[in-house]
Amino acid sequence: MIMITKTLFPGRYMQGLGAIERLENELPNFGKVGLCIIAPSARKMLSDKIPKQTAGLRLIVEEFKRECCDLEIERLANLGSECYAQFVVAIGGGKTIDTGKIVADRLSTPVVVVPTIASTDAPCSACAVVYSEEGVVVRVEYQKRNPDLVLVDSEIIANAPARFLIAGMGDALATWFEAESCKKTNAKNEAGEWGSLTAYALARLCYETLLEYGLAALVSCKANAVTPALEHVIEANTLLSGLGFESGGIAMAHSIHNGLTALPQTHNYYHGEKVALGVLASLFLNDKSKALIDEVYSFCASIGLPTTLAELGLAGVSPDELKKVAVRTCIEGESIHHEGGDITPQMVIHALLAADREGQRRKGIPS
Repeated sequence: MIMITKTLFPGRYMQGLGAIERLENELPNFGKVGLCIIAPSARKMLSDKIPKQTAGLRLIVEEFKRECCDLEIERLANLGSECYAQFVVAIGGGKTIDTGKIVADRLSTPVVVVPTIASTDAPCSACAVVYSEEGVVVRVEYQKRNPDLVLVDSEIIANAPARFLIAGMGDALATWFEAESCKKTNAKNEAGEWGSLTAYALARLCYETLLEYGLAALVSCKANAVTPALEHVIEANTLLSGLGFESGGIAMAHSIHNGLTALPQTHNYYHGEKVALGVLASLFLNDKSKALIDEVYSFCASIGLPTTLAELGLAGVSPDELKKVAVRTCIEGESIHHEGGDITPQMVIHALLAADREGQRRKGIPS
């Protein structure tokens, strides 16, 4: 069988302390008129920096309304069209970034991504998750190309709440496990082709980086300190995870995230927190070794990732609610089917219950 691999990269990736100062030199490469979609918190934080870095350009700055939904995408795309934007800048977290990528794709313009938190692997990818206005996953939308520039200022990340970094590590934690599943079952990646050796190697490096530097990075973030460990984990959360998931493929953990969004109780929890529980459930579904289960649970506990359903607002979750999660997890086209075999909602329920019980056991909660 002839197999065509496909590996995707952003046009440029820049990371480091004070990196935002490079916008002044980078943005003119994309045009003279731009639409800047910015999260409200990011606008407050960078109110003095954005005007300085965009002097000489006409930049229309518009606040993001917090949900990557069709209504918001249409509003911003219309605004970009009206102002004849030659490029789009997306500044903020994952949903702001995903919205910016979709808007740029619809306008057929370059997009510059400036993450202000390291909470997801969205910045480098050519795909985006679209939600309903109520926060339920609706679909994944694919763009024609990856971001033209991803610029990450480590000082901004270090001054964001540490919970964002933890959530990013939860998202990144899934990268190697899901890429390995896709490799074993010959499932295609997010680019619609097979993964490459490069993608699988980067996915593994992502996992190893988290284990080696995750706790030290969290300590640094809590101290608002930019250290080598924090730089390594920012890179793992953003670049390595982004390349690994998109070009290696995704599987069960992200499907469980999507299933969990069907319950309103989970909407106050971050993407990576829900993905992390999906990773733990996948360990049981895929019959992983005790040593690996110990390693992953210990890592999650060390940095404060959820290991029980209660930590995602699902204490006392009913059988009907779990069934709703499992059915959504297993819908046709979901990435859980990359795990191989005929995976049913009942199997997902059992995996979630086992993962939850193991998390409780480790916390000393009696059965």
